[in-house]
Amino acid sequence: MVGVIGTNGAGEATLLKAIFGLLPVRTGTVTLRGETITGRTAHALVSLGVGYVPQVRDTFPRLTVRENLEMGGYLLSRSELPGRIEHVLTVFPRLGRMLRRPAGKLSGGERKMLAMGRVLMLRPAVFLLDEPTANLAPTIARALLGEHVRQLAGAGAAVLIVEQRARAVLAVSDLTYVLVGGELRAQGTPAELTASPDFVTSFLGGRRG
Repeated sequence: MVGVIGTNGAGEATLLKAIFGLLPVRTGTVTLRGETITGRTAHALVSLGVGYVPQVRDTFPRLTVRENLEMGGYLLSRSELPGRIEHVLTVFPRLGRMLRRPAGKLSGGERKMLAMGRVLMLRPAVFLLDEPTANLAPTIARALLGEHVRQLAGAGAAVLIVEQRARAVLAVSDLTYVLVGGELRAQGTPAELTASPDFVTSFLGGRRG
């Protein structure tokens, strides 16, 4: 699980969109399992095992929870859908109690679980998560990252997560990158970064732990 943090406008969201083919890559390359995938369309990347959960517009509000999950499995055969939905509900069991509820009626945390579950339908090898805790209360945000996002990594997927909540990301990431002004300023394990006085002052308000 890899975290990307930075100040507002540092380029974190742009990074994810470029990886997922939503923005052109001017320099550098994107590789997946040793294969160059730079510039591939989002549709092609989904077929290759890349899943993307945007910060906003991450569900279909008028469709039910079940219908959202079915939309996430649009590449699957009809016979495969029930099994994949059942698997998603083992990862996000709370969704099982609201399968008939419109996504627009869910709480912010529930909607984000549904967004991740929808992407999980196609068994992605890589998850790209853009600000999954945006507009969530601190306690809900910590639970989402510490429990549900970690479950995605625990299930064998690589997770690249962009977050403004630096402490929350450090608590769950295996490796963290720091962007400033669109450039890579620092990288390391959470322990390595929090040992840096400059990092602590700039991103953690000067307080360790």
